[in-house]
Amino acid sequence: MGGRNNKRRQHMPLPIELEKVTGKVTKAVYDKIQHDQVRDLKKKTAALKQAATGSGRKRPATATPATATAAPKKQKQQPAKRKPIAKPESEDEEEESDSDGIKADGPDGGWDNAPLESDSEMAEDSFDEFDSDQDEVVTQQPLSLLSDDSDEEEEDEDGGVESYDEYDTDGEEPAVTFRDMEKRSRKLDAKRAEDAEMADMEIQAQDQALASEREVFELPSDEQVEAEKEAPLDLSQVQMRIQEIIRVLNNFADLRDPSRSRNDYMDQLKRDMCFYYGYNEFLMEKLLQLFTVSEAVEFFEANEVARPVTIRTNTLKTRRRDLAQALINRGVNLDPIGKWTKVGLTIFDSPVPVGATPEYMAGHYMIQAASSFLPVMALGPQENEKVLDMSAAPGGKTTYCAALMKNTGMMVANDANKEREKALVANIHRLGISNAIVCNYDGREFPKVMGGFDRVLLDAPCSGTGVISKDASVKTNKGPEDFSMLTHLQKELILSAIDSANADSATGGFIVYSTCSVTVDEDEAVVNYALSKRPNVKLVETGLDFGRPGFTSFRGQSFHHSLALTRRFYPHAHNMDGFFVAKFKKISNKIQVGDKQVVPAGSGAKLKQKKKSNKD
Repeated sequence: MGGRNNKRRQHMPLPIELEKVTGKVTKAVYDKIQHDQVRDLKKKTAALKQAATGSGRKRPATATPATATAAPKKQKQQPAKRKPIAKPESEDEEEESDSDGIKADGPDGGWDNAPLESDSEMAEDSFDEFDSDQDEVVTQQPLSLLSDDSDEEEEDEDGGVESYDEYDTDGEEPAVTFRDMEKRSRKLDAKRAEDAEMADMEIQAQDQALASEREVFELPSDEQVEAEKEAPLDLSQVQMRIQEIIRVLNNFADLRDPSRSRNDYMDQLKRDMCFYYGYNEFLMEKLLQLFTVSEAVEFFEANEVARPVTIRTNTLKTRRRDLAQALINRGVNLDPIGKWTKVGLTIFDSPVPVGATPEYMAGHYMIQAASSFLPVMALGPQENEKVLDMSAAPGGKTTYCAALMKNTGMMVANDANKEREKALVANIHRLGISNAIVCNYDGREFPKVMGGFDRVLLDAPCSGTGVISKDASVKTNKGPEDFSMLTHLQKELILSAIDSANADSATGGFIVYSTCSVTVDEDEAVVNYALSKRPNVKLVETGLDFGRPGFTSFRGQSFHHSLALTRRFYPHAHNMDGFFVAKFKKISNKIQVGDKQVVPAGSGAKLKQKKKSNKD
């Protein structure tokens, strides 16, 4: 019995030792100490009484411990009656029991029901934290932490002992020992070493990256090029070679092969990109001239992705908000195109065909590319004006002009292709256009048929290099002959459009030229030709607050400085079809030819002269 009690007592830390370690007494240890003190006091008191009355043996007076004499201050309830303590059979057993000071059986009600008595030397406010309704859970540390012999066993990976800061529930900072300082110092040293190692690794990675970039890329030899024609490489290998060539061209001075020129790299890049993207060599070279090699890859990649489906609200029949709500109710996922237009919507997903909804049949919207909004917005037709669309089919721009005019004035829709005019007439009827006149003339002869228009819109036929995502056949079926024929036709049409406008119009006198091409031959070169042939016009702002300015010089060609007022749009930069827009203002109906002023046929001035002669 005595040995078991002594072993049990060894696992119970003393208050003074616990305070030295943690700075506070845990509740569990505090309760255990109070139980032991109450039990020892009552046991010794009962033993003295029995010795004095029963056995008649004289015992020396035993001094009562100071910690046990003080009555508990907070204890008001008397403990329950206990069983009578049996008289010890021998003096040795009594002395062994007194030395142990712990009763094996414990109190009747268990340790949880035993009364508590506080130590007179301890202040009451030391245990205020236990007065709350919910006791704070504090983990008791093992005895091994209290002995100096076990300090080495509890050291962490850094070699320091565990900190007891986590058991400090008060706001006061615990006393810092030499071991804590040593531990913190070791942690700081380890952190510095780790940071230095990471910095060294980053430097090594940068050096390796720079070394790999400085590696000279070897172009394939002529024999390898010929072999690849018979057995082409895999597309992934061609793509990697394209990226390597672009890397060299972007830093040609440092990464070039001294035995190769820049033209050698460009020739190989053209061959690889023609094979990878499917363009003919002529069109590939013409498009590469427009961009840097890095941006050219972005342009070609954008042409491989279809542009978003967009629709234009017909403001003659509905509003964009009402149309959007009606389509949303049908499960269509849509969003406004952008801040630059108040009538456009982008369709992301639709459970039904967008061209077969009741709203489409009723003429509430027109399926129209976002890029085709731009020339109409630049033209800006007003109410009660006389407007000409020289190349009107299939009617997207014509109906947009009529909607802006609110079905007032006169809208002349002309197209040289009679088959395409079927779709033009169908859209005019479906959208409720009542101020349109449809005609079938060659645009080059149009001023002789009718002239004196306030505004003229010419969306000229072009190569379609801006809409390759819609028509992939452009990659291979456009050659030098096609561009030569198209540019000649565009120059004739733009002169006819200028001659059809009336410079004396009170509100107009504007001509807008646009193409769905991105080549300079069809855009800036044609506009510059018109400025040289018709000095009675000038370029003005398009009114479009986005897009890139047009070229004023290109590969040795110099254009008029006002071409910076034109606007270019690219699929990779603006997420719409490639487009070009230029806006002219006609300042006079007369053209200076040598020493004479000539009035072109069909102009407003010529019509006024005819009316005046008829009156005479």
